[in-house]
Amino acid sequence: MNETTAIADPCNIVVSGVGGQGNVLASRLIGRAMVKFDYHVSIGETYGASQRGGTVMSHVRFSSKHAYGPLIPLGRANTVIGLEPMETLRILRDYGNPDVSVIVNTRPITPVSVNLGEGDYPEPDDLRDAIRQLSKKAWLIPATEIALEIGTPVVANVVLLGTLVGAGLIPITPDGFEQVLRNNVPERRLERNLVAFSRGLEAVQTHAA
Repeated sequence: MNETTAIADPCNIVVSGVGGQGNVLASRLIGRAMVKFDYHVSIGETYGASQRGGTVMSHVRFSSKHAYGPLIPLGRANTVIGLEPMETLRILRDYGNPDVSVIVNTRPITPVSVNLGEGDYPEPDDLRDAIRQLSKKAWLIPATEIALEIGTPVVANVVLLGTLVGAGLIPITPDGFEQVLRNNVPERRLERNLVAFSRGLEAVQTHAA
């Protein structure tokens, strides 16, 4: 963990993506990790659509002092974890600030309207530049590609959690978070999740923007 990183109290983390990307699981793993280390934790979730492909956003708030409400005030995110780049940019518009840190999966998921020719999706380089400009520190992680190398795209969310821990954006060591994975991931899926977490830790050094 990056020992020099100052962590706010309360610490406000927004996890954003689209349905089916493991957004909710990622937020709950963060919450369980912080509960394990005696923090007060609140989690709030919003859904743009109930089916796969709809927008999903989770708020995770933790404090060593007392419990806070589950919804992060506008402009007050400390960290944004984005499983999809366009959704990440939307979250930054509402919850970002000059000190926000961003961890984003660079693989886009185009909405149905774009696939039908009824809308446009920004160029990937333009999205990345905008994310860099709206954040104090950004890690642009090819999480889906890393997950596919491991054998399944569904562990892309855990790749990003590895980067979160490796960047020192939450007060927990890699060994501590690995234990949380061991306690919460089914045995048949555990090995791939541990590999994904390890790859995310490595990505801190190689994909900082």
